[in-house]
Amino acid sequence: MDMNFVIDTFFAIFAMTLIVLMVPGFAMLEAGLVRTKNVSTVLTVNVMIYAVASMAFMLVGYTYAFGSWDHQDVISKYAFFMFQMAFVGKTINIMSGGVSERSRILPLVVFTIVMAAFIYPTIVNLTWGANFLKDTPFDISGMYDLAGSTVIHSTGGWALLAAILIMGARRGRYKGDKIRVIPASNIPLVTLGALLLWIGWFGFNGGSVGAISSRESADTVALTIMNTNTAGLAGAIIAWIIIYLRYRLFDITMILNGALGGLVAVTAGPDLYDIYTPILIGAIGGTLVVFAVPIFDKLRLDDPVGALSVHLVNGIWGTLAVGIFTEHSLMGQIKGIVVVGVLVFTASYISIYIINRLIQLRADDEEQLEGLDAVECGMESYPEFTRSI
Repeated sequence: MDMNFVIDTFFAIFAMTLIVLMVPGFAMLEAGLVRTKNVSTVLTVNVMIYAVASMAFMLVGYTYAFGSWDHQDVISKYAFFMFQMAFVGKTINIMSGGVSERSRILPLVVFTIVMAAFIYPTIVNLTWGANFLKDTPFDISGMYDLAGSTVIHSTGGWALLAAILIMGARRGRYKGDKIRVIPASNIPLVTLGALLLWIGWFGFNGGSVGAISSRESADTVALTIMNTNTAGLAGAIIAWIIIYLRYRLFDITMILNGALGGLVAVTAGPDLYDIYTPILIGAIGGTLVVFAVPIFDKLRLDDPVGALSVHLVNGIWGTLAVGIFTEHSLMGQIKGIVVVGVLVFTASYISIYIINRLIQLRADDEEQLEGLDAVECGMESYPEFTRSI
């Protein structure tokens, strides 16, 4: 009994460490996708999200989500907290990346507190936690979501959608009917960031199994990680094929986002599938990313990193996939998607609207032209380079 406790506690801490690797993953991905004049700001936001979100979750959010620190005794309560804490910042990373190059740091930090202490813990409470809506018409405990296709990825995506609707696009992104292409500044950083996220996903999904100390649980963890990787592979391959067929070019940013889309899509149920189903789920996820990116641009929803396409669209698809490919109720999955979407979008829109009225969230056009590094940080990541406009 004690040995199982020790092994599973160590497993939770190891998985948490892999998830924390996603912090530099998001930071590098976003730093590579924005222009050089905004890189220091993006890096600062990512570091502050990890620090502030983790603290807010420890002081308020965790107890709200799970009811108490003593709600389970399978592993050390401190290891369980650390594992859950590693998740919380990801919801805000999704949102912050999608509003890059036009968002000020301070109001983003304020929203981080709101998300980590209240909005995200509400969703965890309803799905993985204490469930204050149990036995009500809004009870969504029947939704199966192992590691957060909806609980984490869609939550971040709905918050991002609310933020974009309030903030609008970057300066000069849309002119009349034309969409101005703003190229990534550092493709090696984009690649490094995406691959760090991919590695972190093994802890993200594998650790969510919860135990590894028995033969059965170890086999489930291994299957979960294998299926996670398979979906990422399929997403990358299908994005590569579609992009080449359409443009006769290889776009590494789209290939990587295809992989991330596949990883998001499989996150709801990687422990439930055989070894072949994730190929289809990941391929559909990668396809959705390729076609969703231009659709969001046509809707003038300016998302520099493709977070809506990767996290919101595939968070929804991945949750539906559980109802399609397993015995879990499709209607239960749909109900969970709808309830989470309504709650998160409404709460995020109201919160961001109020924050924006108190502390202007969007940098003005002159500040965007100069670059947020100079305005917000007083420190440029590439001071010897000529700024792009």
